[in-house]
Amino acid sequence: MTSAGEHRLQRHMGTADRAARFYDQQVRDHLTPEMQDFIGRQAMVFLATADAKGECDASFRAGPPGFVHVMDDRALAYPEFRGNGVMASAGNVLENPHLGMLFVDFTHHHVGLHVNGVARLYYDHDLRRMHPGLPTDVAPGRSPEMWVHLAVEEAYIHCSKYIPHLVPAPRPVGRDASRPKDAEYFTSPRRPEYGAHRPAGGPG
Repeated sequence: MTSAGEHRLQRHMGTADRAARFYDQQVRDHLTPEMQDFIGRQAMVFLATADAKGECDASFRAGPPGFVHVMDDRALAYPEFRGNGVMASAGNVLENPHLGMLFVDFTHHHVGLHVNGVARLYYDHDLRRMHPGLPTDVAPGRSPEMWVHLAVEEAYIHCSKYIPHLVPAPRPVGRDASRPKDAEYFTSPRRPEYGAHRPAGGPG
């Protein structure tokens, strides 16, 4: 799935030999056992889709570890739940089935995994009939409206060099009254006061 543009830029920048080694040593057309295990430990994934005109959208999905279900070394699936009704990513898949997924481990090994392929949408009952092994507890109290099934075409590492270390924080109990509601967060004149909770003596 390499593009003419990346090869042209590699020649221009003098990185073609280095890139060729990366393709040969790191890029796979399937999910290795190590990749499958890595995906099964992840609680989030970043998505890249584009519509038929090539206009792009980036999105994010999260759930309990294993919410992205590895079916075998050539396929995986993740659930889509009721949201804001826009369905930007799923809508793009209807027009252009090419989907990019990026899994990043921010807390332990600080490494990422790119998985690219061809996606197809399925209603929950349809995919579950075809694959009875789909997890039933992907989100407590919620049922998927549909699943995105990805036929894997390539998978490769995202190196650890610039991946920050993040420490999971407990979710606060109750809603912070000073924080705008989601629907108003970027549209309301009220702005979150990031410095309000900064400890004394911290950065100015």
